[in-house]
Amino acid sequence: MEANVALNVFGGVRDYVPSRAIRRDSDDVRSAVVIVDGDVSARESLERLIRTAGWEPESFASAEEFLSHSRSTLPCCLILDLALPGLSGLELQKQLAGRPDMPIIFITSHTDVPMTVQAMKAGAVEFLTRPVNDVALFLAVRTAIERSRAALRHDSEMRMLGKCYSTLTPREREVMALVVSGLLNKQAGFELGISEATVKAHRGQVMRKMEAESLPDLVNMATRLGLPHLQKH
Repeated sequence: MEANVALNVFGGVRDYVPSRAIRRDSDDVRSAVVIVDGDVSARESLERLIRTAGWEPESFASAEEFLSHSRSTLPCCLILDLALPGLSGLELQKQLAGRPDMPIIFITSHTDVPMTVQAMKAGAVEFLTRPVNDVALFLAVRTAIERSRAALRHDSEMRMLGKCYSTLTPREREVMALVVSGLLNKQAGFELGISEATVKAHRGQVMRKMEAESLPDLVNMATRLGLPHLQKH
């Protein structure tokens, strides 16, 4: 690739050195690019290409070898050869269906429309044919890592919400369910057979433990946790 081929902020291609652009975002330096390719020469070529963009790749010769290693906790993406020995690229994609934190970029030597459609429908970021276009690969990797970062952030937020919710007492959970359903303190008290003042106290505890800044914030948390909202009376 020419030394001065690059991206602009709108995703177009313009003059820019990949390694410099990648390193402008320090988060990218803490990202992992995993390569699974059964062809050693192709694998090494991809490794060199990824290094020129400022990432440190980790490579595997087969899906089985990859699956035997521990899961990365960093934002990452998987550059995956479609025709792997043993477990195929599409079969590995199926096994990783529950891993939104590891988006997949497929690479193949031959264009196969049905397989391309299948891979993209299953969530692949890109489907590239060899010889791989450097800029297209860099774009795909950046897109994939952003997806991975978003997935990890969502997972972290959900774990934190679940942890906060687990600290609520059974009564506080009842009050939360009624409050996020739109009931006033007096109405919630009537439903639970307790005083308005008691509901208010429980509501304050709920807001504190859930770290909610407002009622809409608490409603959003309940929705994200998948808690049932009672119908407003």
